[in-house]
Amino acid sequence: MIAIVIGFRYEVGGDWFPYQRLLSFARIATFRQLLDLGDPGYQLLNWLAVEVGARIWLVNLICGAIFAWGLVAFARAQPNPWLAITIAVPYLVIVVAMGYSRQGVAIGILMAGLARLLRGGTTLQFLFYAVAAALFHRTAIVLVPLVILAGSRSRTLNLILALALGFVFYDLFFSSAAERFIRDYIGAEYNSEGAAVRIAMSIVPATIFLLGRRRFEFSSLEDRLWRNFSFAAFASLGLLYLLPSSTAVDRMALYLMPMQVAIFSRIPQAYRTSFTTPLILVYAFAVQFVWLNYADNASEWLPYQSYLFN
Repeated sequence: MIAIVIGFRYEVGGDWFPYQRLLSFARIATFRQLLDLGDPGYQLLNWLAVEVGARIWLVNLICGAIFAWGLVAFARAQPNPWLAITIAVPYLVIVVAMGYSRQGVAIGILMAGLARLLRGGTTLQFLFYAVAAALFHRTAIVLVPLVILAGSRSRTLNLILALALGFVFYDLFFSSAAERFIRDYIGAEYNSEGAAVRIAMSIVPATIFLLGRRRFEFSSLEDRLWRNFSFAAFASLGLLYLLPSSTAVDRMALYLMPMQVAIFSRIPQAYRTSFTTPLILVYAFAVQFVWLNYADNASEWLPYQSYLFN
């Protein structure tokens, strides 16, 4: 159902028309020219849609299916999968997956990788997921150091490994676009309205987790993982005020959103009271209500329209 809602949307999302232009370019460009645009995983989907004579709905449907697969896999790794999905719907599903297709796919793949890791997978296996995610949005590599530093090896060895792999991944996926990224975001002082609010959405679960770490009874690996995510959330808040572009920080901080799903869905288990689950549901409703009614760009999602009804 999540894949259908995401995939068959029509003129919904802040990046709808830029993605349409990418598909239009795919109709006249060579495959090599498409790959030169970057994010080859997404460009391959555009090429496929053109080859079979489909419209943007096919690209969005595949993206939605990949995202939904990752979200469900990650939710199943939590003690209350349905609550985990409910928490993800207001922002991660509706805003991110339906608005930023490439980054939505990258986050979906990373969530599948995190789920594999939490179910006993190795760091190396997660790295394969990270590489696949980077094919859709190269910024996905930002999670690699956080996962490496959560390993059971010594802190010094983890740090050395994180720096080494971070450099390798940067060179492979990001170095060619670093200059453009700095020019378009940092240099142009490009800012996102509501960036502070979105980062605060990660600060809240990070604070809850750090203040009550023992209550959550995470495995040692997962405890270190969400510790790293929490520190990264606070670092994002600091960078928001240090860097001239809030958009750059905002887009990077989106990769911390799985922490919201993991922490909020475990609060009823950590704090065993009768009102914790209703409180989490109220929080999810409040996020949806506030965004739909007060976000500056919410009009680009409203009203929801579908190819199925056009």
